[in-house]
Amino acid sequence: MAEVHAARRDRLRERATAGGSAATLVSRPANVRYLAGAAPNGAALLLGRDPGDDDLLLCARAPGDEPAEGRLDEALRVQVLDVPAGDPAVAAADVAASRGADSLAVEEHHLTVARHRALGSVAPGLRLLDLNSGVEQLRLVKDEEEISCLRIAAEIADQALGELLESILVGRTERHLALELERRLVDHGADGAAFPTSVGTGPNSGRVAHRPSDRRVEEGDFLSVCLGATYRGYRCEIGRTFVIGTSPADWQIELYELVFAAQRAGRESLAPGVECREVDRAARHVLDAAGYGDGLAPLTGHGVGLEIDEDPQLAPAAMGKLDTCVPVTVEPGVHLPGRGGVRIDDTLVVRPEADGGPELLTITTKELLAL
Repeated sequence: MAEVHAARRDRLRERATAGGSAATLVSRPANVRYLAGAAPNGAALLLGRDPGDDDLLLCARAPGDEPAEGRLDEALRVQVLDVPAGDPAVAAADVAASRGADSLAVEEHHLTVARHRALGSVAPGLRLLDLNSGVEQLRLVKDEEEISCLRIAAEIADQALGELLESILVGRTERHLALELERRLVDHGADGAAFPTSVGTGPNSGRVAHRPSDRRVEEGDFLSVCLGATYRGYRCEIGRTFVIGTSPADWQIELYELVFAAQRAGRESLAPGVECREVDRAARHVLDAAGYGDGLAPLTGHGVGLEIDEDPQLAPAAMGKLDTCVPVTVEPGVHLPGRGGVRIDDTLVVRPEADGGPELLTITTKELLAL
C-alpha cells in the first residue's frame, strides 16, 4: 500500500502546485488517513512541492498499532512534537516556513478560525491558500482495495443483522437491540460501528437516525434497523424493516411495497454518467406520486468510504455525475407519525452495465419478514 499512498500524495501535490502553492497541509483526519495510511489523533500531513523526503506526518504522540488509526505508510517520515499538547498543524506550518515555502495550501473547511489564525501567527511570511475539497475529490472514486474493505464491512453488517433476526425480539428494548448489534459487529471482525446504530419499533420505526429508546418490542410492530460496520477504516451502511410476531397488516404491506419500489428505482438508476440528482429523483418520484412528498428526507443517499457521509450527495439540488467505482447508499423511507414507517437502505458500488450494473454490497433480504 506504500506505493498507493505515495501516488495519492503525488496527485494532491499536482493539484496544489497547479493552484500556486509551494506546500500543502492536510488536517482533516479522514484525509490524513487516505494519504498516509494512518491518522493518529490530531495528526497533520505536510506535503512539499517535490515528491519524496519533503512529505512529513506530524503527531502529538508516536503512532501506535491501533486498528482504528490504520497502518502507517512506512516510507513516510514521522515527526513527534516535543510538546505533547502542541498542535501538529501549527507545527507543520512552522516546518513549511523553515523550508523556505512562501505559500501553504490548507483545508479551510476543516480549520477553526482560531486554528487558522495560529497558522498565520507562527509563520507570518506564508500565504495561506485554500485547498478547498481537493482530497475529498480524490477520495470519490475508490480503488479495488478500498472496495474490498467496504465489501467485507458489508458482510460483517449482514452477519450481525442476520443473527439478530434469529433471536427472540418481543419484549426487548430498542436500546438493548442496538447494543447487541454493535457487539456482534465487533465479534465478526469490525473495527466498530460505522455510526450509532438506530433501532426503531412501533411508532418510532422508519424515523431517520432515530436514537434507540427504552420502548419494548411488541407484536405487530414495525421494526426498523439501520447499522453499519467499519473495516480498516471503511464504513458501510444497511437498513431494513420487519414486522414483529404476526402477519403484517394491510397498511404495513402497502407502505413497505411503496418504499421498496422507490428504493429499487433508485438502485436501478445508478450508472456511470448519471446525474446525482437523477438518482434522488427516481426514488423520490415514487413516494411523491403516492402522496408522501412533504415528509421525505432531504436526500435519498450519499457516498461512503473513510467517512459514513461522503460525497456524492444524492439530493434534489445535487451537482455532478456518478462515476465508476463510486460507492453510495440508496435509502428512501416514509414515517407516519404515531404509526411508524419503513426504511430500506443498501450500500452499492456504481459499475457500468457491461460489468453487470451496480454492485450490491449489503445482501440481507429485503422481503417483508414477520419475525
